[in-house]
Amino acid sequence: MTATQPLAHEPAQDVEHLDVLIVGAGLSGIGAAWRLQDELPGKSYAVLERRDDIGGTWDLFRYPGVRSDSDMFTLAYPFRPWRERKSMASGESIRHYISDTADERGIRNHIRFGIQVVRSSWDTATARWTVETRTDAGPKTYTCSFLYMCSGYYNYDEGHQPEFDGREDFTGQWVHPQFWPQDLDYAGKNVVVIGSGATAVTLIPAMAEKAGHVTMLQRSPSYLTVLPSTDPTADTLRKYLPAKVAHHLLRAQYVTLTQAFYQLARRRPEQVKKVLRGLAVKFLKDEKAVDEHFTPSYEPWDQRLCVVPEGDFFTSIRNGTASVVTDHIDRITPTGIRLRSGEEISADVIVSATGLTLQPLGGMEVFVDGAQVDLGDTVAYRGLMLSGVPNLALCIGYVNASWTLRADLVSRYVPRLLAHMDRKGYAIATPQPDQKPDRPLLDLKSGYVQRSVSKFPKQGEKDPWRLRQNFFLDAVGMNRGDLTRDMSFTRLVDLPTASTEHGAKELAS
Repeated sequence: MTATQPLAHEPAQDVEHLDVLIVGAGLSGIGAAWRLQDELPGKSYAVLERRDDIGGTWDLFRYPGVRSDSDMFTLAYPFRPWRERKSMASGESIRHYISDTADERGIRNHIRFGIQVVRSSWDTATARWTVETRTDAGPKTYTCSFLYMCSGYYNYDEGHQPEFDGREDFTGQWVHPQFWPQDLDYAGKNVVVIGSGATAVTLIPAMAEKAGHVTMLQRSPSYLTVLPSTDPTADTLRKYLPAKVAHHLLRAQYVTLTQAFYQLARRRPEQVKKVLRGLAVKFLKDEKAVDEHFTPSYEPWDQRLCVVPEGDFFTSIRNGTASVVTDHIDRITPTGIRLRSGEEISADVIVSATGLTLQPLGGMEVFVDGAQVDLGDTVAYRGLMLSGVPNLALCIGYVNASWTLRADLVSRYVPRLLAHMDRKGYAIATPQPDQKPDRPLLDLKSGYVQRSVSKFPKQGEKDPWRLRQNFFLDAVGMNRGDLTRDMSFTRLVDLPTASTEHGAKELAS
């Protein structure tokens, strides 16, 4: 922590106090609110959301074809069944699902839209967070006893955009998927998509339906896996079983399959490479093209696998509406892209699917008793709290499975911790590490992760400071694990006397 002055607070009469303040009204935040209402109905809470609607990432990303790359039986909440037929769902379907979930339990009434959290300051004397925000009407301050960050880890204000020589000379339209212009007309035009990740693989078959031709330009290949977009087993189970029972069975099936595949990939990478290559050859029907453009140099799951529902990406290449070029960019020209090989690709539209920019806690600054916290110097406790930072939780999902699997475990852990504190009369819970960090919290070799890894907390050597990419172990550890392990608790009566009359009144309350 480094000493620095927090922002001046607003007058006390303008401050709203909540027991729990949730930041973010996306998939994680709505799930957190549902769990809190269910398990601790007496707690007051609010959800602060900087956008004007529910959905988070699924409200932000509106490019053609945007969809989930996880099955909806695990991406959906365990407490509210996914009822649509497609298991690989569109972004619009997911957005409606999140919104409907909030409306079903009255959560929308607790959401404050158009509020961006910029700074949170913890005061031990009053055992409260002061949360400073920006709104169109000016700054507004909240206080809370517990702060739960469900803001994900994407920077909503900017995506990753490499500098390309000659970009200013391009006479066509340059687009970043994170800020997709809804009036973009690419019908009949030549489109080049720069990138080989999940966004590019999603965009290309969707754009190829109307574009003259779409070219994927990649520096190096990514691993792709083909999955069906629907599941006949799901249709059968839903026909004969109650929706919740069918959902739980399907969820268990998909969790088991995805976790088993991940473990196989880490322990038998050569075997998994053969499976993935076989799928690519089956759908592309061109072994030479697979070896040239779809054989990565890294091991499976060093980076997240890209899902191709029904093989649609390969189909668009096979039928000639799309193609793949593997090369480096020399420079952007007025009419396209010149490659190091000397080849030039003509383009009317260039889509820079070059990745995301990550930031922890939505870019919020954190202070504890007047000292600023450098998140990169902290260690993550059970992957959800920070060493030396009281009464704050953050939601981080899995990198090897659906986000919600872990997000829901966190959202069940937080009420469990709060209930324990209430029973014992504790006002403060602070994780205290007994070991040094030895690896990044996000343990992937993907470029978008490596560019931002120093901004994030670290992992420790062993439980409860290790973020395990294993749902089954986490389900036991987080649902039944010892809440007091490596955790320092403080009761109200043990707090130091407040230095002001206002602080003394806070303690008395």
